[in-house]
Amino acid sequence: MSANIAALLYLVSGVLFILALRGLSSPESARQGNLFGMAGMAIAIITTLMMIQLNAGILAMIVGGIIVGGGIGAIIARRIPMTAMPQLVAAFHSLVGMAAVLVAAAALYAPGAFGIAGEHGGLHTLSLFELSLGSAIGAITFSGSVIAFAKLNGNMSGAPIMLPARHMINIMIGGFMAIMIAFLMASGGDAKTAFWLITIAALVLGVTLIIPIGGADMPVVVSMLNSYSGWAAAALGFTLENTALLVTGALVGSSGAILSYIMCKAMNRSFISVILGGFGETGESAAAGGDQGNAKLGSAADAAFVMKNAGKVIIVPGYGMAVAQAQHALKEMADILKNEGVDVAYAIHPVAGRMPGHMNVLLAEANVPYDEVFELEDINSDFSNADVVFVIGANDVTNPAAEDDPGSPIYGMPVLQVWKAKTVFFVKRSLATGYAGVQNPLFFRDNTMMLLGDAKKMAEEINKSLD
Repeated sequence: MSANIAALLYLVSGVLFILALRGLSSPESARQGNLFGMAGMAIAIITTLMMIQLNAGILAMIVGGIIVGGGIGAIIARRIPMTAMPQLVAAFHSLVGMAAVLVAAAALYAPGAFGIAGEHGGLHTLSLFELSLGSAIGAITFSGSVIAFAKLNGNMSGAPIMLPARHMINIMIGGFMAIMIAFLMASGGDAKTAFWLITIAALVLGVTLIIPIGGADMPVVVSMLNSYSGWAAAALGFTLENTALLVTGALVGSSGAILSYIMCKAMNRSFISVILGGFGETGESAAAGGDQGNAKLGSAADAAFVMKNAGKVIIVPGYGMAVAQAQHALKEMADILKNEGVDVAYAIHPVAGRMPGHMNVLLAEANVPYDEVFELEDINSDFSNADVVFVIGANDVTNPAAEDDPGSPIYGMPVLQVWKAKTVFFVKRSLATGYAGVQNPLFFRDNTMMLLGDAKKMAEEINKSLD
């Protein structure tokens, strides 16, 4: 294949990736966006394969890798529940990071195989910098994603783990990596030990950056790690002179960074603190404090009676809905209420769930109309006009301490002001704290009635009472 045709196909691939991102910006066009992305990746892969000389052995390895990897991916995609999607995304990010490390190592040891060798068979100084950067970012992505996976999957505590002098440790690790990169570049690529020291230091840095971040902030972390994986790919795209890898990496890196910035802004957090691993700092208040009063306990029949006679009901879904897989029962409840003449809307917080858009995906799975789903900034002013707010498993994003308690770890984070409604029904397994480990005083307010139990079973019982 000629270089001009390859460049044209890579351009088509890049355009399809851009269209994919545009499609994924809305639930209505998300499926079409996925198809664009799949088509773009297929074109990029086929073009790359046609540009290299393949013998039977290499072709067998490539086809075998596609079959094994694609088979594993297909099995996981079919079996994974929506509740485990955040940790799956984190796990996939770790694989992207490790792939970047391995490709960088291959380019360092065999530059001729990639067609990037200099006059004396070695790599250019700038190429050494690029692959060092790609390996470093990839290693940070790998270890950071492993920690994120462990926190999301319950293999380790979701609470922030504060290392002593962690910022100084991170600065020292970063400085060491910079020295090793300079040493590798000065050696012309001969000091391969420096490359592996850079990679090992980056693996450690990924851990020290993510461990201090609390579980409630994981949506931002997942988004940021996605951005890191993109920048790692982009750096290697420069080294390998591969347009598709460069464009794809830049798109993923920039879109992930923009999404992280938007989410930080929505949570009134500093974008820089995410990058530096200081996002999980907590205040001195009783974050995991005990009861702050007597909660009023209600039943499914109570909720059904009040909502059936309401004029406006706003539903606030959270991770508890995902765990119980209650979205279909919730959609049925909303349909029954609408048939009774009740105005029903859904309120989504930007960081509800464990990854960006988690609640939107679940509601779309249950065929909830897109025009009934509203983001925080669009619906917060409507809570005071609502007769009922039905909170189903959304704890931290409805916590009034974010506005009332300057000592709270979540103080300053914009939250859904559900307490302004006439009545709040809160579905939760118990009165325990949420994922952030912060007690929610909403449980004990006069206009709140707690519906303790499994979210799906509670919704199904309400539906029976509504019929």
